[in-house]
Amino acid sequence: MEEFHRLMQAHEKLVLRTALRIAGNLEDAQDVSQEVFLRLYRHLDRIEAELGVPSWLYRTTVNACFDLLRRRKPVEPIVWEPPVAASQYAEQEKEQRRRIIAEGLKTLSERERAAVVLREIEGLATSEVARILGVAEETVRSQISTGRAKLRAFAERYERRRP
Repeated sequence: MEEFHRLMQAHEKLVLRTALRIAGNLEDAQDVSQEVFLRLYRHLDRIEAELGVPSWLYRTTVNACFDLLRRRKPVEPIVWEPPVAASQYAEQEKEQRRRIIAEGLKTLSERERAAVVLREIEGLATSEVARILGVAEETVRSQISTGRAKLRAFAERYERRRP
C-alpha cells in the first residue's frame, strides 16, 4: 500500500495532464485518472516487468482515454470572443491558442491524438511513444505528421471564421 501511495503521488500530475490533453476536459480527465490508478493498484505487482511505471501509466492513460472517447458524445465547438481590453489582449490570445489546440486535438483520430500529445506535448521520445502505443516508430512519425497537418488546417479554418 505504501508503494502504491508513493507511485500515485509521484505520477498523479503526469496522468491527469495527459488525460486532460487527450480527453479534452477536466471532468473526463479526472475520471480517467481514477481509472488509471485503480488499474495501477490492481496490477502493481506486474508493472515493473512490463514497461516500467511511467510507460505503463502513459499506456494505461491513453487506453482509458480511448475507451472514454468512444463512449462520449461530441462536444460543441468553441466560439471565439474578442478581447475586452487592450491590457488583456495578449493573455486572451494565449488562452485562445490553447483552446484552438485543445479543440483541434479533438478532431484527430484517437491514435493521432495520442501520438501528438505524448510526443509533442509531453515530450516523450518517438521510440517511447511507439512502445507505449504498441506500434512501430514509423507509424508514430506518420501519425504525428498527419496530426500536425490536421491541427494546422483546423487552426487555419478557425482563424478564417474569426471576426
